[in-house]
Amino acid sequence: MNKVEKRRASAPAFVSEQQMVLVGFESPFSKKLELNNRWVRLSSQIPWDELCNMYLKIVGIKETGRPSISPRVVIGSLIIKHICHLDDRETVDQITENMYMQYFLGYQSFSNEAPFDASLFVEFRKRMGLDQINAMNDKIHSMYLSRQQRTETQPSKTRGEEEQNKDQSPDKETIISHKGRVLMDATACPQDIAFPTDLSLLSDAREKSEELIDLLYQETLHQNKPRTYRKQARREYLKIAQKKKKGRMEIRKGIRKQLSYLKRNLKHIDLLLDKYPTFPLKAKQQKYLWVIHTLYQQQQQMYEAHNHTVKDRIVSIHQPHVRPIVRGKSTAKTEFGAKVNVSLIDGFSFLDKLSWDAFNEGSHMADYVEQYKKRFGYYPKEILADQIYCTRANRNHLKELGIKLLAKPLGRQKAVEEHLRPGERNPIEGKFGQAKTGYGLDKIKARLKETSESWIACIFLVLNLVKLARQAFSCLYWSFSAIEKNRKIWITFFKNSIMKILLGKSKLIPILRVC
Repeated sequence: MNKVEKRRASAPAFVSEQQMVLVGFESPFSKKLELNNRWVRLSSQIPWDELCNMYLKIVGIKETGRPSISPRVVIGSLIIKHICHLDDRETVDQITENMYMQYFLGYQSFSNEAPFDASLFVEFRKRMGLDQINAMNDKIHSMYLSRQQRTETQPSKTRGEEEQNKDQSPDKETIISHKGRVLMDATACPQDIAFPTDLSLLSDAREKSEELIDLLYQETLHQNKPRTYRKQARREYLKIAQKKKKGRMEIRKGIRKQLSYLKRNLKHIDLLLDKYPTFPLKAKQQKYLWVIHTLYQQQQQMYEAHNHTVKDRIVSIHQPHVRPIVRGKSTAKTEFGAKVNVSLIDGFSFLDKLSWDAFNEGSHMADYVEQYKKRFGYYPKEILADQIYCTRANRNHLKELGIKLLAKPLGRQKAVEEHLRPGERNPIEGKFGQAKTGYGLDKIKARLKETSESWIACIFLVLNLVKLARQAFSCLYWSFSAIEKNRKIWITFFKNSIMKILLGKSKLIPILRVC
């Protein structure tokens, strides 16, 4: 055999690059699901019955008509969406293709059909509002407290401890006035919108007004169609917008031209509406018309006053509820979205306040403390907050309630023994980072006001569920470690007893009684 034949004999067999047919493709559906899968483990830790009952109280039970979607499928789909950071269509596709996700949703067997249409996510977010999701968070935290109490109890008690517990009357209950530590902070939840500039906003409003003119014009009602000069206006806008460096006077000149075009279009719209016997626009179109009128008035006011500040400033014609939130961060001094105040209790996040307008979180600290008492029945023992919360009024109010404020004290620092240690507020800052980088809190993609609020609340719901699942596994580890510890104690006891018998220092009868 020559060298060429040896190489051919030792060469591997040719593998075809053609895709195998579906009939011969091996599938894992005949096997059992893995117990260590994340969806299998998470499904056993979520209080499905309590959450589904809360959802049914909101929606109600249909007695006639087409059966509604299972509450577990609704809540579980929202959890999958935010845990995997997916959009609505991709979430439905993933559930259709993944058998572990279907097990998480309570399916009896694998199904190739989609659970629902992706557009229903909007209805789910409308039904599960901010108050309902906050109630679910309270239920999740109560489960954590019940588990924590079970883990804190000793596995075995001595006879003296049992007799002491019997002597105590069950009617006497200790009243708790202060308990727990709260970490408070606020953050912004930016919306998924383009960075707003005065020139771009006016251009978008002008284009939308042109669409309304095309919609309202009817040959039977109107003689001639109004001129809009849309090509010329678009050309003048791009002439400035496409420049890398724009001068201040050049931008002001472009704003003035766009204002004139928009003013002309609004007058034409009013004239076209006067010819109709009834109001022809739908609710969505009427909302756009109102937004365009308000935007024009705000931009005209800022242009005449030579400033960029106005009350309730509109930064998006498609989402007029969004407001600018000045944060003063190094990456973005101004963010556009909702502002939330969060209380971190035992590692669980609670939404105390959600507002689309900028607010001073320090002025609402008394309300947050009362919400804590309403939630648990007692005031917190300690509050750890940022410097903006530590006003003299808040310090005096907390002192009257007997709550300790862990913050930088007033006066000379040398004269104060206790002060805030660095890194005390890291847990709540880390919780914000986890929500923004891992679950999409830094870019809210919902467009409606109520769906955006539900989107934000669902992210904190997922954070609490993940925390609850981790706490359950830590409790399981503690129980195994306690059993192992007790086993070692008994082995040591028997070894010592046997050694005493061999040395003649003990008798066999006590050992037999123990056995």
